[in-house]
Amino acid sequence: MGKDFNEVCRIHSPAPYPHDPETMKIHAIGFDADDTLWHNEDHFAATEDAFADLLSKWSDAPTAKQKLLATETHNLELFGYGVKSFMLSMIEAAMELSNGEIESTDLRVLLDHGREMLLRPAELLPGVADVLEDLSAASPLILVTKGDLHHQERKVANSGIAHWFRTVEVVSEKDSDTYARILSRHDVDPASFVMIGNSVRSDILPVIELGGTGIHIPYSFTWGHEVVDERATTHIERNGSSSRYLEAESFKELPDLIRRLSLPANVR
Repeated sequence: MGKDFNEVCRIHSPAPYPHDPETMKIHAIGFDADDTLWHNEDHFAATEDAFADLLSKWSDAPTAKQKLLATETHNLELFGYGVKSFMLSMIEAAMELSNGEIESTDLRVLLDHGREMLLRPAELLPGVADVLEDLSAASPLILVTKGDLHHQERKVANSGIAHWFRTVEVVSEKDSDTYARILSRHDVDPASFVMIGNSVRSDILPVIELGGTGIHIPYSFTWGHEVVDERATTHIERNGSSSRYLEAESFKELPDLIRRLSLPANVR
């Protein structure tokens, strides 16, 4: 029996965050969950390989994967993000690629892959627990994740790190409007907010648009829908003393980056 989400997550804000730029530059630190705190996309990639193998009678692997991505993207507005949406898109894409010839036993195989993904425990990336403990001592932490509500709550509750977060936000989309609502609700000045994540599209650019700071930590796999054209970030100064776009190779670099952000620009 998994832990109850509400028991381990402090999903409330009992007091406003401090607003004194002279004594605290960073009012709150946000974190993405999937592929930032724990492994996720590699499980999708493995299932995509299994999907392509299953459809090999009707399609080559690149075509099958392209069809699946196109189906997922088309279904986002209706189904949203997450494993359950992915499962439905796999079935739809399989039906179309096979012209309806795929057997029900093969569809069951796809469902079983999805069920396995839903039941897979969160596997933390190296250094996550120690870094969260370190950073939470200096600034409130906010977890912002998109996807299926039940599945995301289950992963957060059983991750072993939920207690480090002041609040947990499971959202249907991560755009500037969503971040603005979250920050307003918790009385956080966007200019003093830092968001950390693996997706430039969802974790970095919307926060920078609001005037906040984004720290990008690339993951080994990136879902096609999250990939952005390099031109989307070429105008943003990276890693300079006044930059709102920072890059890190690993989670363990974060404490030093955050401390540098807290210093006056002329001494970073």
